[in-house]
Amino acid sequence: MIVRLSKTLMVAAIGLFAFLVAFGNITDYGSNFAFVHHVFLMDTIFPEASIKYRAIETEWVHHLGYVFIILLESLTSLLCLAGAWQLWSNRDQAARIYNRSKRLAVIGLTLGFLTWQVGFMSVGGEWFGMWMSSQWNGVPDAFRFFITILGVLIYLVQTDDELDA
Repeated sequence: MIVRLSKTLMVAAIGLFAFLVAFGNITDYGSNFAFVHHVFLMDTIFPEASIKYRAIETEWVHHLGYVFIILLESLTSLLCLAGAWQLWSNRDQAARIYNRSKRLAVIGLTLGFLTWQVGFMSVGGEWFGMWMSSQWNGVPDAFRFFITILGVLIYLVQTDDELDA
C-alpha cells in the first residue's frame, strides 16, 4: 500500500506544481509574458548568432504562444490531479484495476514532460536560441522540471503487484 500511496502523492505533487506554474502565468501575465516575448524576439541571444532569422516579431503570435503554454500547463495540472484522484480511489483494488487506473496520470505526466522538454528545451532553447540569453534562459529550469516529471512517470508505470492480505 505504501508504494501506491507514494505514487499517488508524487503524481499529485506534479499536478500541484503545474497548477502553480499556470496560476502564476495567468495572475502575473505581464511579467511572465516578457519571458516569452524576448524568447520569440531573440533580442538577447549572442549578437553574432546566425540563427536570428528565426525570430518572430509579431506580438500577437507571442501572446498566442504564451496562451498555448498556459493551456498545456493547465491541462498537465488537471490530468495529473485527476490521475492522482483515480490512483487514490483505486488504491485498495486488485493490481489489475489499480494498474489500469494509472492512465490519466500517465497522460498528464507525459504532457508535462512534452511541455517542458519540447516546448522549452527544444523549441525555446534550441530553435530560438534561448540558451544564449543570460537574461531569458529557461533551459536549466525546464530541464529540472521535465527530469522530475520523467522520474515520477518512470516510477508510476512500474507494475504494481497485489496487496498483501
